[in-house]
Amino acid sequence: MSEKLSRLKPIKLRCIWPTEDQHFTPWLAEEENLTFLGETLGMGLEFEAQEIPVGNFKADILCKNEDDSWVVIENQLEETNHRHLGQILTYAAGLDAHTVIWIAKKFQDEHRAALDRLNEITDENFQYFGVEIKVWQIGDSARAPQFDIVSSPNDWSRTVNRDTQRAVRDDLSETQLIQKKFWEEFVEHLRVHESSLSPPKPNPRSWMTFRIGRSNFHIAASLSIQRRDISIRLRMKKKDATAHFYLLKEQQEKIEKEFGEPLEWNELPDTESSLISLRKEDTDPENETDWPNQHEWLASKLELFDKVFRPRVRSLNAADWEPPEAEDKA
Repeated sequence: MSEKLSRLKPIKLRCIWPTEDQHFTPWLAEEENLTFLGETLGMGLEFEAQEIPVGNFKADILCKNEDDSWVVIENQLEETNHRHLGQILTYAAGLDAHTVIWIAKKFQDEHRAALDRLNEITDENFQYFGVEIKVWQIGDSARAPQFDIVSSPNDWSRTVNRDTQRAVRDDLSETQLIQKKFWEEFVEHLRVHESSLSPPKPNPRSWMTFRIGRSNFHIAASLSIQRRDISIRLRMKKKDATAHFYLLKEQQEKIEKEFGEPLEWNELPDTESSLISLRKEDTDPENETDWPNQHEWLASKLELFDKVFRPRVRSLNAADWEPPEAEDKA
C-alpha cells in the first residue's frame, strides 16, 4: 500500500495579516523574518527603521546590506499597481537606496517587465527585486510563508561584466590574489558544513564581515600575512561605541567563561570605535595546505562570537552607562 500524502493548501494573506502597515510590515521587520527574506535573496539584511517619510509617502522598511548600502522594502498584500511602482522609485532616490525589494501578493506582467528593465539599464551597484509572498498549510499544521523571486538582477551577466571591468581596471597583487582565494574557499567551507553564518561575497582584502543584528555592530574574520595570524573581532562604532564597549566589559568575566579563553578588549576613542577580539597566532595564511584548519577555527569562533554576543548586543542601551566623570561627581 502506498503512503498517503497530503497537499499544500494556500492561505489568504489577509487571514494572516489584515493590514500591511499594522500587521505585515511589523512581522517582516522581525529579525528572523528579515533573515528568511535575506536568505531567499542571497543577502544579509539588517533592520534600521520602518515607516520612513519620503516626501508625501512612507517607505515600509529600511535596512542595511552587508556592504553598508541602504535597502528599501515596499510591501503590498495585493496585486502590483503603477502607484507602488512609482513609490519604489521615489524611495530609492529619496533614501539613496542601492537595493529595492518590492513584495506583493502577485506581480502583473508589466511591473515585472519594468523591474527587469531597471536591472538591465542600471549598473551593478543598483538592484531591483520583485518578490511574491505566499502562505501554505498542510492539514492542521502551522502555516508557513514562502518568498518567490519573480524578478532579480541578471547576476551572471553582471558578474561577467564586473570581472571583465576589474581585469582591465585592477591589477591584483599577489597578496590580494591569496586573500581572494582564501575567502572563496572559506565560503565553500561554510556551505559544505551547513553553517548558520551568512557570508558576503569574497573580496581581495584581509577581512570579511558578518552582520550581528544591529546597526553599528559587526563581526569580522581577518587574516594577516605580515603578522602570521588569523582573528575574529566584534566591532562597535559611532558615537555610542564607548558606552557599548564598557557595558559589555562589565560582563567580561562571564563572557570569557563562555568562550573558555581570554579575549582582547580595545577601546579606540579616536576612531569612535571599539574592538573585542580573539586571535590565533603562529598561523600562516599563505600556507594553503593549512587552510582547512584555519577555516575550521574561523568558522567555529565566528559562530561562538555570534552566539555569545548577538543577544547582548541587541539588549545594549548606551544610556545605562555612566562615564567615570559622572560617577565621580555623584
